[in-house]
Amino acid sequence: MPFSLLPRGYYDSVTDLRPRDLAARGIRLVLADLDNTLSPYKVEEPSPEIRAWKEELEKEGITLFLLSNSRKPGRAQRYAEKLGIPYQGHSGKPKRGGYLRALKRMGCTPEQAVMVGDQIFTDTLGANRAGVVPLLIRPIRLAGNPGRYIRFAVETPFRLLGKRRPFL
Repeated sequence: MPFSLLPRGYYDSVTDLRPRDLAARGIRLVLADLDNTLSPYKVEEPSPEIRAWKEELEKEGITLFLLSNSRKPGRAQRYAEKLGIPYQGHSGKPKRGGYLRALKRMGCTPEQAVMVGDQIFTDTLGANRAGVVPLLIRPIRLAGNPGRYIRFAVETPFRLLGKRRPFL
């Protein structure tokens, strides 16, 4: 698959991705990153907004699936269980394998899935390599780690290009 750092759109939050619009595009599976996408770092309880968005997805026949690189023991599992969704930790993004395992497990093709994440070099690159549509969102919170600010600055041109290529 292609090496591309370009997302198909740049959105403020996962909740800006309207389930009805995703379903109209033939999407049956939303692969989502955990940290800074669904939840701030270290927060293990899904917010009411994320719970409501997950319910809307289900009403449209779309499954939310947590695809995380988290190496913290049990973090992805605990979050997914509280939200009532399937998950896969230690996914190895941006390698294709984690994406392909999740797709196979859920019985979907790459064309039926999107990947929602906050990072170009893991979420977007990996989704593109696996043939899954990458949807980039603004990180929930950059505070606390100087490396996040540097990465965010490096990713800025790709975010701007992503704004010009909306999927929804």
